[in-house]
Amino acid sequence: MEKIEIGNKEARVVLIQVIDERDTEIVEKEWSIIREKTGQDLLLRAFTVRNWNIDLSPWKAPAVFGNEGFGDGAEKTLSEILKTCNDDTKKYYIGGYSLAGLFALWSACHTKVFGGVAAASPSVWFPGFTEHIRENEMNCGYVYLSLGNKEPKTRNPVMATVGDKIQEVYEILLSQNKKCILEWNEGNHFKDADLRTAKAFSGLLTSPSDLPAFS
Repeated sequence: MEKIEIGNKEARVVLIQVIDERDTEIVEKEWSIIREKTGQDLLLRAFTVRNWNIDLSPWKAPAVFGNEGFGDGAEKTLSEILKTCNDDTKKYYIGGYSLAGLFALWSACHTKVFGGVAAASPSVWFPGFTEHIRENEMNCGYVYLSLGNKEPKTRNPVMATVGDKIQEVYEILLSQNKKCILEWNEGNHFKDADLRTAKAFSGLLTSPSDLPAFS
């Protein structure tokens, strides 16, 4: 994976995000929005993956659109990312959009490195995922979830479950006493991905430390 870093490399707060090779140009825009919204000194560290469906999937699953199924490369991807998160003086947060948002949620179940997760329009329709986080509690205290209000309105029967699934994820996290936000954005899955991701990270970073779990 290629690593892209934007911001202050000495910053105490490090945001981790996995992106597609075609999305490298939007990372700097995200960083600018996050800086403006939070006023915090931070570093955004983005990792590009070559095969989105394989590198970010926690286990194999059949195709739900097109002909390409899902692999089981998430464990390897997380292992590579964790090699860069070994400074105990820094706070690491992981986030992402779509399947990268799902990967971020899954990652927090399998490491204690991340202080929070920013999952924008995560692919929580992924087969077996809600059951997985019910049985494998996340190792972080803060989770920010968001979804477009038109995303469940798709003809794809699997992806159409995303609205019910994200509500289920939210309720699971509340039952585990996580401090969790669920925000609904305007539009479908393909609207304002950069802005939604920036909002997710910003919402995570500006949540007060004494915030109770809430809806």
